[in-house]
Amino acid sequence: MKNWKKFILRFSFIISVGIAGTAFFQPPINKYFEIAKNIEIFTNLYKELNADYVDEIDPAHFMRIGIDAMLESLDPFTNYFSEAEIEGYRFQTEGKYNGIGASFKSIKGKIVITEPYENSPATAAGLRAGDVVLEIDGRSTEGKSVSDIMDIMQGFPGTEVGLTIQRPGEQNEKVITLVRGEVETENVPFYGMISDDIGYIALTTFTQEAGENVRKALQKLSDDEENLKGVVLDLRGNGGGLLMEAVNVSNVFIGQNKLVVSTRGKLKEKDRSFSTMKPAENEDIPLVVLINKRSASASEIVSGVMQDYDRGVLLGQRSFGKGLVQNTREVGYNSRLKLTTSKYYIPSGRCIQSVRYDDGEPVDIPEEERAVFNTKNGRPVFDGGGVKPDIILPAPTDLEIINYLTTENIFFDYATQYALKYDSIPPPEDFNFNAFDDFIAYLDAQNFDFETDSEKKLTILEESMEKDGIKHSLQSDLDKLRQKVREEKKQEVLNRKTLIEDILEKEIVGRYYFEKGRIKTGLKNDAEIKEAINLLNDKEKYTQILKNK
Repeated sequence: MKNWKKFILRFSFIISVGIAGTAFFQPPINKYFEIAKNIEIFTNLYKELNADYVDEIDPAHFMRIGIDAMLESLDPFTNYFSEAEIEGYRFQTEGKYNGIGASFKSIKGKIVITEPYENSPATAAGLRAGDVVLEIDGRSTEGKSVSDIMDIMQGFPGTEVGLTIQRPGEQNEKVITLVRGEVETENVPFYGMISDDIGYIALTTFTQEAGENVRKALQKLSDDEENLKGVVLDLRGNGGGLLMEAVNVSNVFIGQNKLVVSTRGKLKEKDRSFSTMKPAENEDIPLVVLINKRSASASEIVSGVMQDYDRGVLLGQRSFGKGLVQNTREVGYNSRLKLTTSKYYIPSGRCIQSVRYDDGEPVDIPEEERAVFNTKNGRPVFDGGGVKPDIILPAPTDLEIINYLTTENIFFDYATQYALKYDSIPPPEDFNFNAFDDFIAYLDAQNFDFETDSEKKLTILEESMEKDGIKHSLQSDLDKLRQKVREEKKQEVLNRKTLIEDILEKEIVGRYYFEKGRIKTGLKNDAEIKEAINLLNDKEKYTQILKNK
């Protein structure tokens, strides 16, 4: 299989370059010959492998390897969707799909339900977060990826799918039959007041009607609260969506006929500019926009536009840095290609696309290596790697201990065990997690331990000392140092008690009250929310930031 992938990658890349050339500019005659020649080579190669290779070849799987390898040589956002994956694509753009309404994750080689959506077939059937899916319609899930599982789960509304699950804390397996339906998620799952005079709107994705839903939320807050003097728009973790919805959301806060974003690609005649179409819902109310490193694409357009027009203050961490526009093309048999066709530029003229990646993650580029642009009031802003907030706050998940407890699913697993003990909990605004000692006991029972960066470096030091022949004489000191590090790790958990309790509170509430409840709970103890409220209550500081004083 590895040889096939190399072969396919080599020739697929040639084809990709040729096809791209055909699509975007008029090539010379010899370019047509190169395209035709390499397509013929690829076709002949495929026919020979299919005819005489020693093992049977699955045509769909084999070609998918080639397609994925070809697209992998481009940017991370150009993707192919097979017919089976179209429902997943629909969910990304419309916020709806046909299926059971649940998300999954592979944990320790098992397919686990991480969240049944509110008012979904999964919730109606009694599925819970933490349930392990053993079989689907009698077929084992062993060795299956989450993508494989999603493909199987999706289907026409009204059709049935049978799941065999293992629920934590129960010995016997359960067989649950679900009826697929159209699953729809809200792009504004919650809005409300977070203090006596500050409103809050959570926007989780830029699917259809995102702009209209934000507009309605702000309108309702304004109608219900006579003393409303500021709004927080939360775009943290929002990975983007439809470009026009970014324009529509921006239009809620800035007036008519204002440039929001321009797209520029290889063909100049296809370059486009998008401006607001309506009067703003409220062009004057003070605004704080929350972003983090998972705010991407359309989220970066909206936050960048608010910054470029000095319309609101950005607070949080630097955004992801995705300044590329994708369009879809039908490529036959109900499959689609989502390809990057242009880059987008916000009103100041900057493109926020990251220029360097490491394992798929954008790399922060020093500001001295970026081009400088200016906001409406003359504040300097930079291109080439996301949107930098006006007020930068540390991300809790950047802490080593919190990152470990999250990525190793320890918070998730503990919340699963907690939900097994209690059939119900108080409403989100009233629930308080006060079982920290129980969580510590849970960590002990799980033989909690992890290797810190310090320990990794200590191991490298030991190896180096052993090569130099001096490790033996210093072994006692090294052992004491390691013991000290272990003690510090345990103490770090205790030092982060408040933060850990906040995270567990949200994780647990989500088991009973879904995403809306998780958001409500988070608002109580969210340091960034508190900072936003303080800023909106400090009119002088808010104004000074926007006026660059």
